Amino acid sequence: MPGLQIELQEIKKLKQFYKLMDQTREIRFKLVGDIFNRQAIEPESVESLKNALAVLENIPAKHSRQILLVDDSKQIKVDLTYETDELKKDIYYLENGEDKFIQYLDTVHADFKQHVNKGVDKLKGLHFNCLISDRDGTTNNYCGRYRSSIQSIYNSVFLTRFAVKKAVNPIIVTSAPLKDPGIVDVSVNPEKTIIYAASKGREFIDLTGTRRSYPVDDEKQALLTRLNDKLVKMVNTQEYEKYSLIGSGLQLKFGQTTIARQDISNSIGEEESLKFLSVIKTVVSELDPEHKNFRIEDTGLDVEIILTIDDKLSGSKDFDKADAVKYLDSQLSLNLDKGPHLVCGDTASDVPMITAAMESTKDTYSIFVTKKEELAQNVRAICPGAIIVPEPDMLVTIMGLLST
Repeated sequence: MPGLQIELQEIKKLKQFYKLMDQTREIRFKLVGDIFNRQAIEPESVESLKNALAVLENIPAKHSRQILLVDDSKQIKVDLTYETDELKKDIYYLENGEDKFIQYLDTVHADFKQHVNKGVDKLKGLHFNCLISDRDGTTNNYCGRYRSSIQSIYNSVFLTRFAVKKAVNPIIVTSAPLKDPGIVDVSVNPEKTIIYAASKGREFIDLTGTRRSYPVDDEKQALLTRLNDKLVKMVNTQEYEKYSLIGSGLQLKFGQTTIARQDISNSIGEEESLKFLSVIKTVVSELDPEHKNFRIEDTGLDVEIILTIDDKLSGSKDFDKADAVKYLDSQLSLNLDKGPHLVCGDTASDVPMITAAMESTKDTYSIFVTKKEELAQNVRAICPGAIIVPEPDMLVTIMGLLST
């Protein structure tokens, strides 16, 4: 019997949009399971994805951006390129099969075959002890709103197949939280196939489905809880609700909190966005006047409020992804000294994962997604022979072809 069905409908509000994307997640998760269980694809499910695409494309637009309501009157402009493009790809993949789909990707991305073939040739025949990878911008195409960055079916099939066939310890390390919303809510990989290490690796779900977390000082955790309570109350007011709905929204991570002050569409006026940043800094300073417990990072889009950890050499420091790799090794007995490993990322914050792996064994490979030459050179300096590709679709296709 077919399960959830998405009908044609009119969407006016941002919350309706998020509900629709949650429904596509449910359908995609089931379809991925059907593919791995070699069950027939239900036409009703494909039709639901087509309906979802039509609904998104019918949202009124102005200057290539759709217009949605945050509340009954406040409008917001959103770029739905990720959501519509990934639905189109999934529909093509389901209707035409993997070989034709890869040919289709070749028409979407310049030099697609060249990059993919180079990666496959470099890594073919290898079976990795650890796959350690970032998600957004690395294995997953970038989306301006985390809550709607639902993983595509084709992406999940390629990534999961590689994780199962080519890696003993497949790990996704993300700065997003685990749940509500988090990586579990936007992923469609079959359960217990990939280790999700969230909150920059401070919390994770292992291959048995068990959640574990990095120890946090009770006093620091109490401070973070107080901060989170204040932020939740703020975004439940009409004045600040929009900041929980745009971009990254409000993410209550383990050991860290993220709140958006802007999105890639610049939905918030710059003066208003900067004023909100000032409000957040004031809230943090009131809780931590000596700035010993929190570090604030402003990306221009998100305000990251990070609990410090104690370091024997440098005192208090941020918890980074090198710390995550070492913590995961201590908890999961990854045997980091035994390669080969494959480490994947797309920003400077992912480079410490390569460094941590290389310090354990030189038998470490990397696929890095970037168009920035300086970053690419930095990666190659740490991991000679690293594979550089400009698009996440190239990375996951390499994984898909290596595991056929």
